[in-house]
Amino acid sequence: MRIADRVQVEGGKERITVVPETLDDLWHLTYVLEPGDRVGGDTTRRIQRNDDKMRDTGGEREHMYVTLAVDDVEFARFANRLRVGGEIVDCSREDQLGHHHTLNVEERDELEVEKRWKSDQLERLNEAVEASENPDVAIATVEEGQAYVHTVAQYGTEERASITAPTGKGEYARPREELFSDLTDVLARLDVAAIILAGPGFTKQDALDYIEDESPDVAELITTVDTSGVGDRGVHEVLKRGAVDEVQEQTRIAEEADLIDELMDQIGQGEKAAYGPEQTAKAADYGAVDHLLVLDEALRRERGTDGEWDVDVDDVIESVEQQGGEVTVFSSEFDPGMQLANLGEIAAVLRYRLE
Repeated sequence: MRIADRVQVEGGKERITVVPETLDDLWHLTYVLEPGDRVGGDTTRRIQRNDDKMRDTGGEREHMYVTLAVDDVEFARFANRLRVGGEIVDCSREDQLGHHHTLNVEERDELEVEKRWKSDQLERLNEAVEASENPDVAIATVEEGQAYVHTVAQYGTEERASITAPTGKGEYARPREELFSDLTDVLARLDVAAIILAGPGFTKQDALDYIEDESPDVAELITTVDTSGVGDRGVHEVLKRGAVDEVQEQTRIAEEADLIDELMDQIGQGEKAAYGPEQTAKAADYGAVDHLLVLDEALRRERGTDGEWDVDVDDVIESVEQQGGEVTVFSSEFDPGMQLANLGEIAAVLRYRLE
């Protein structure tokens, strides 16, 4: 996600211009936008024409800029777009005011969002921005005598190292361990959440064995993938197979799984845990929440007109943050989120036992 502009507006609101750069960014916006927000963007709209000079042909599409009062938001996964529907409250054509319209937002489309931002929404936006700026996955490709390291960011890949160390026989041959050592040093200096080690044959497994012995912390981040080449060619193969997407998804799932495991351990011991809206809100009132877990779909529902809880989710979040607790919004698409759904969609790991 890229933030192109930020402007404070009256009424305690802020207008933030965002540019989603990936499908993940579009998905994040699904849980940032809510009914009542003002959202503006470029679009096309079918305009009816019926005058003396032009026979009505059912309308022609015209480009225009519209601002909507949001009614509904939908992430159309298979269409690779975000649909934002609502009444047109501002438009480059006044005759379109008051009509309903849907903005189809795709990657690289600029979108203005004006609202009274909640803290977790700003945090989600900031996390999306950081994800685009900082690579979280590295791809190391290795074969006999050479190794390459690339980092993967949302804007593309970047070569970070090219290591050449001829092995085998001959005057200039070097022990394989020297190549593996240089590769390990490069990987250890990277600030990434995961590493894909790829290449043809058995060299990558020998490299992994070396890394496990010399740098276990780095080895824990590594997943291996078979490719027929190294360097740019090997990276292309890794990306084409979707290995990076899978690793990134698994990293997010792992973080959520650790939290849900900690919660379940505390529940099993009858100790420092609360779950369900009422019990969690009570813990927040007492200042006992160390880490709040809330499901994204529930958060969106409770902030809309279809809320089911007797407690205000925003009050709970604000209370937790004011008292130094952490808040994690779980994805409803992954297993940890499904577990949280079964616990009432909101829960907390506590600083101390309430009863």
